[in-house]
Amino acid sequence: YYPPGGIGIRFDSHAYIGYTIPPYSDSMIGKLIAVGEDRTQAIDRLSRALHDFMLGGIKTTIPIGEMILNDPDFRRGRYSTAFLEDMMRQNSNISMPRAE
Repeated sequence: YYPPGGIGIRFDSHAYIGYTIPPYSDSMIGKLIAVGEDRTQAIDRLSRALHDFMLGGIKTTIPIGEMILNDPDFRRGRYSTAFLEDMMRQNSNISMPRAE
């Protein structure tokens, strides 16, 4: 477990090295926050932070977050409430992690 850091990056979590995730807990273990002088800078920072995030032992939505941040339409601000569903349909090799 090694969360990213740096200018404009914050990671909030209650988890720690060796933490056991209860089977009936909220699926959000932590949240990664990026700020910048503008939307593009915040997206770039968040993209770098997701790329640098080191977390083992559990399935995460990091790959999906990276796909969203790298999507040209998302970067241009062209998306709707169907964006994620459409992206998942176009990239059938990616799936949301599920509790086991």
